[in-house]
Amino acid sequence: MSLTHLNPSGLHTNPAFSQGVRIDGGNLVGVGGQNGTDSIGDVVSNDLSEQTTQAFRNVLAVLAEAGADQRHVARLNIYLQAGGDVTAGYQAAAEVWGQHPTAITVLQVSAFARPDVLVEIDVLAVVP
Repeated sequence: MSLTHLNPSGLHTNPAFSQGVRIDGGNLVGVGGQNGTDSIGDVVSNDLSEQTTQAFRNVLAVLAEAGADQRHVARLNIYLQAGGDVTAGYQAAAEVWGQHPTAITVLQVSAFARPDVLVEIDVLAVVP
């Protein structure tokens, strides 16, 4: 097996990490934690709904780069800043992600590496 690093052109790139990794020969794609950031790495808003929407769009961009979409996701992890009202995040998720049931974990965390980040999403998918 080999790894193909996925860094779609519309997402921020960083030499320290890849946005996703396809495990060739195993048909698995791990999408690294996506935040509500734009193509240059700036957080799009201080609003949970807007950050969640962008984070899911970023996840979908990495999946598309690998030839997959949300129908192929086996595992979805959502990490939210503790203490906020998560309802807006759930509504944004439903609008962008749609009705694609999968195994999911939702956690509230005390902080992220960047203090302006309110949400982080990672997935594991099986590429068709």
